[in-house]
Amino acid sequence: MFRLTPVVKNLLIINTLMFLATFVFERMGIDLSNLLGLHFFMTPYFKIYQLITYMFMHGGFTHLFFNMFALWMFGTIIESTWGPKKFLFYYISCGVGAGLIQELVQLVEFYNVVSSSVSVTSIGVLSAAAEQLGSALINWMTVGASGAVYAILLAFGMLYPEERLFIFPLPIPIKAKWFVLIYIAIELVSALGSSGDGVAHFAHLGGMLFGFLMIRYWSKHPYSGNGYGTSKGGDFFESMKKNWEKHTHKNADSIYGGNGNKDWEYNAKQKEKQEEIDRILDKIRKSGYDSLTEEEKKKLFDNSNKK
Repeated sequence: MFRLTPVVKNLLIINTLMFLATFVFERMGIDLSNLLGLHFFMTPYFKIYQLITYMFMHGGFTHLFFNMFALWMFGTIIESTWGPKKFLFYYISCGVGAGLIQELVQLVEFYNVVSSSVSVTSIGVLSAAAEQLGSALINWMTVGASGAVYAILLAFGMLYPEERLFIFPLPIPIKAKWFVLIYIAIELVSALGSSGDGVAHFAHLGGMLFGFLMIRYWSKHPYSGNGYGTSKGGDFFESMKKNWEKHTHKNADSIYGGNGNKDWEYNAKQKEKQEEIDRILDKIRKSGYDSLTEEEKKKLFDNSNKK
């Protein structure tokens, strides 16, 4: 967990630099957060690129620190599991998804505000109202990597559900799956409440929703979509299989003077072992490594480590 993986390292650097840049540009009279933050799409301040750039802007040091801490803590593990390309695709996609959910929630909220004063019969009525209230709606802006970070938290809970975490101030460790469920419950309660705390709770939930859908899709289609459905782990197990095959052939040659086929019983046993390894590898491809029993895990790694 403490080793910085390449994508996580670069995300930490970019987010930190963008945070510092807000102060530099502020001295030049430029509000960088206003330019790159995600505005409500019915205002003239909205730009399509903001669905990506808003992830790299933060509202303060505390906001930045906790997002980057969670990214470092859980992101390094997920990137090590999936590989850089798939991890980055997941991170950006979930961040964009969180932004889209936030836009949808703001649309519903705006509709409720307008409909309380006038009859909303078409989208044109909402557009006209948005144009008149443009200066007020500038405050409807979302910044932060929280949606993408919450998606990473969800991924950790789904990939390593039994992993135990020590979470302050709890005196005992808690399993990752319960930790994630507690976070979801807190965000849901906060989102449905009317606390007005200025936190985009629905964006957090949106990032987790998109993450959940992507992980479920990948689990059912492990070889789909430009390599994003496969993982570094898949290559590892393919390599393990090749090494195992090489190992068995080498042993047969050394024992029987370069011709392992002389002993039918030996070859039959080796074939049986190979079929068992193939079965385990197929199970990993279909259901993931966590679906293996302890005996299967031990057999796989014991056999792969033989020289």
